Amino acid sequence: MTESTPTCPACQSEYTYELNGLQVCSMCAHEWSLSASEEETADEPVIKDAAGVPLSDGDTVTVIKDLKVKGAGGPIKRGTKVRNIRLVNGVGDHDIDCKVDGFGPMQLKSSVVKKA
Repeated sequence: MTESTPTCPACQSEYTYELNGLQVCSMCAHEWSLSASEEETADEPVIKDAAGVPLSDGDTVTVIKDLKVKGAGGPIKRGTKVRNIRLVNGVGDHDIDCKVDGFGPMQLKSSVVKKA
């Protein structure tokens, strides 16, 4: 009766256990459900732009609407190109880390950009 436990999708540790229907990693304390799809547990979730096109690190995107920026003199205008983005798990829905010319480093939502 040898039952293999799954490896942790976050740190690849083989020291996992089941607790209340969830798998738990004893090394990094990551919790996940075995009923979740293999794609979501093996990789990060796919981040898509406003048109539904998958984004990846290093892509160039275009802002599709004017964005107000706190503390800035004006908004980021529609059509502004943002180069060399990085996909992150930011605050709230902000999942793109980038540097916008004239505004500096900031995080954007993928729902307000389209792949260029």
